[in-house]
Amino acid sequence: LRLQQLSPQHLCIVVGVLVAVWLASGAYTVGPDQRGIILRFGKHVATTDPGFHWHWPYPFEAVLRPKVTEVQRVEIGFRSIDPGPPARYADVASESLMLTGDENIIDIDLVVQYRIADPAKYLFKVRHLADTVKSASEAALREVIGRRHIDEALTVGKLEIQEETKALLQTILNNYEAGLQIIAVQ
Repeated sequence: LRLQQLSPQHLCIVVGVLVAVWLASGAYTVGPDQRGIILRFGKHVATTDPGFHWHWPYPFEAVLRPKVTEVQRVEIGFRSIDPGPPARYADVASESLMLTGDENIIDIDLVVQYRIADPAKYLFKVRHLADTVKSASEAALREVIGRRHIDEALTVGKLEIQEETKALLQTILNNYEAGLQIIAVQ
């Protein structure tokens, strides 16, 4: 059957069905651990909560669904080789060796846990976010350690160093508009 052989009524039905299918392709679901970021011609126009939603179908809009409840981590001074058991790690001396305020060298390993706080900023404000978090974490830790004496860093000051590093890292990431929340620094 050719299009020229279709009557005007049948042609309207075919076009109507095609338009209905195209409009139905705009339906999408956002999972409970996600947020929907709607892009219209590549520009962020809305953020949607979990549930069933609709957007203008391709080519007008698209939806990204970052996982906002997933806790991500970055390791400073070491890398996990095998989660085990028993766990195996490799030391990264270029990251872990730091100078204290009294000019001693200390070897520190750090784990930073974070999650997405603002999905639009997370997706569009900073490129190579994992590398940025790693570099900012290392810089924050070096600054905090540089103000401490070695005895304090090795004994009673550990908790304080963690809290100061967490606060400084959060400030750095907020200035970058990274859209992240630091959960823990250990």
